[in-house]
Amino acid sequence: MSEKAQEKNSLVLEIRNRAPEGSRQSQAQEGKSQPRLNGCVPLSHQVAGHKYGIDKMGILQHPDGTVLKQLQPPPRGPREMNFYTQVFGEGCSDPLLLALRPHLPTFYGTWASPDTPNDLYLKLEDVTRRFSRPCIMDVKVGRRSYDPLALLEKREQQIAKYPLMEEIGFLLLGMRVYQPCHDCYVRRDQFFGRSLVKDTLTGGMARFFHDGVKLQKQAVRLCIRKVQNILRWFESQKQFHFYASSLLFVYEGASGVHAAAEHNNNNNNPHHLPPQDFSHMGTPATNSCERGGNAGDLPESLQNGAQTHSSPLNLGQSNGNGETDMEEEGGWSGDEETEGHVEVRMIDFAHVFPSQSPDEGYTYGLMNLLSILENILQD
Repeated sequence: MSEKAQEKNSLVLEIRNRAPEGSRQSQAQEGKSQPRLNGCVPLSHQVAGHKYGIDKMGILQHPDGTVLKQLQPPPRGPREMNFYTQVFGEGCSDPLLLALRPHLPTFYGTWASPDTPNDLYLKLEDVTRRFSRPCIMDVKVGRRSYDPLALLEKREQQIAKYPLMEEIGFLLLGMRVYQPCHDCYVRRDQFFGRSLVKDTLTGGMARFFHDGVKLQKQAVRLCIRKVQNILRWFESQKQFHFYASSLLFVYEGASGVHAAAEHNNNNNNPHHLPPQDFSHMGTPATNSCERGGNAGDLPESLQNGAQTHSSPLNLGQSNGNGETDMEEEGGWSGDEETEGHVEVRMIDFAHVFPSQSPDEGYTYGLMNLLSILENILQD
């Protein structure tokens, strides 16, 4: 399939409990044919990266609810494992690394199936586990997605994928948004992200916070607060440079009552797994869920997107606590109660290198990303 055709089909609809019976049966048969490692299953809510059963590498979900990320070949895999071990080691006393821990998924060591003991997996916290209907977005951060050891061919290949990344400092890799009015998910992949230009960037990212009826402004505010905390860490450190690393955004797509009920159910069942979604390709003319995710449901000012700039923008009016002075519109109410409705975590560390200088590329990307999030609120 050509890249143009892939981009056209980059919007995927995931309908919960509404797939035709034949579709469910075929997926069930496919599931049975895939190998299982001690009860582990492919991660159902992955929005970017290598996927188990499709690529050679992949991500699995362990029966205990943790995520298993297959160790990549050297030097990437050992480099990522060493980074996690350095940050989460029992003897770690470095204040900088201890301050980084809350911004990463917790690392529980490595795991291997008794049948294939040489195939190692990183055992990580599933940051989406406590959410009932997790809305997920993966954003690669930094002015370049190749590390200092990359060959010229690799550098040129990465630049060609999204030339704008050097100017704006990040790339949207994928998203998955729950729309309660149709009880379905709308998903957009890397081709959607690469199609965004400066004039459409704000509108494209605003889709992640739009549930088909309204813009979840409180989710945007909480994401801004968490990204600001990560930015503060980067402004204080000179030990590492991060390349091809991402931020994983998660917020609760279900209503308060529904979310609380399922959250309690998840806590009472240690082996609870996220519900499997039935996916199929959709068309705007025939599927109401896809119509719910079209630009026409966004505010007019966001449909074309607000323009970003080649240098970081000034953040909006602040009250001194990292919060934007704006009226509450839509979403949830009460900051303390809703802080847990949002997660922003750093992921993917196969290209982290020691350094003695600030990571200006990552910091630049975070500042521009914050500007886009502020634009979504202001528009």
